[in-house]
Amino acid sequence: MKTITLFLATNLAVLVILSFFLKVLGITHFGGVLILALIFGVGGSFISLAMSKWMAKRATGAQVIEQPRNSAEAWLVDTVKRQAHEAGIGMPEVAIYDSPHMNAFATGMNRNDALVAVSTGLFHSMNQHEVEAVLAHEISHVANGDMVTLALIQGVVNVFVIVTAQVIGQLVDRVVFKNERGFGIGYFITSIIAEIVLGILASIIVLWFSRQREFHADAGSARLVGATKMIAALQRLQLGQQGELPEQLAAFGINGSKGTSLIRRLFMSHPPLEERIKALQQNRY
Repeated sequence: MKTITLFLATNLAVLVILSFFLKVLGITHFGGVLILALIFGVGGSFISLAMSKWMAKRATGAQVIEQPRNSAEAWLVDTVKRQAHEAGIGMPEVAIYDSPHMNAFATGMNRNDALVAVSTGLFHSMNQHEVEAVLAHEISHVANGDMVTLALIQGVVNVFVIVTAQVIGQLVDRVVFKNERGFGIGYFITSIIAEIVLGILASIIVLWFSRQREFHADAGSARLVGATKMIAALQRLQLGQQGELPEQLAAFGINGSKGTSLIRRLFMSHPPLEERIKALQQNRY
């Protein structure tokens, strides 16, 4: 997977924009910063989530199946409907997007109004048992409320970044630039740089959660359709083309990239496929 998804980048942009407005409005005292950080930090994260279905369709060109055109599409819709019922959630929108790579994703703000999409590459390269397991994996994401939880974690991280960056900016302005009156250029430059750096570092926390949620979604798929089918689907992904989704959807897909260095692994949204297979085989989740 690409390291920093547009979901994270959007939130980082919110932080920088908020910083600009804080400075323009002259709000620098801790109470005011904290209140606006809570409003914009958490709010910005949920705005990203609220836009996720629209962004997903735009980014991938996913076409929602309003009326199945053939038996394959009918099977796809029926399978999602059955799994959604078993998982206790509302029927998601079902879509297919054109890509030679095997991948799938689920997104949406409401577990009863989500979107589940599969690539043409996955749909045509996997057998029905494997596709069924992938769909169950995505349904499990929705049933577990992973998208909302991810947004909550991102919101808390945003607040931390905003407040900490303001503190660092004021400290540098006074200690390094010796500015004892008001807020000088040192504060403005330092706080913005701190927000960018802290935002990137804080994304490690969000991506760690993203990797954990993959293990739990795999386990959810195993409960819905059986571990054997889910293991087979992951093994098929290992053999196939390891294509990536657009950045804004990377954290929501089923496929992942191989991590080599420690730094690369820290910024992976998905665990390596071999680790996910091993976890299922050992029934660790």
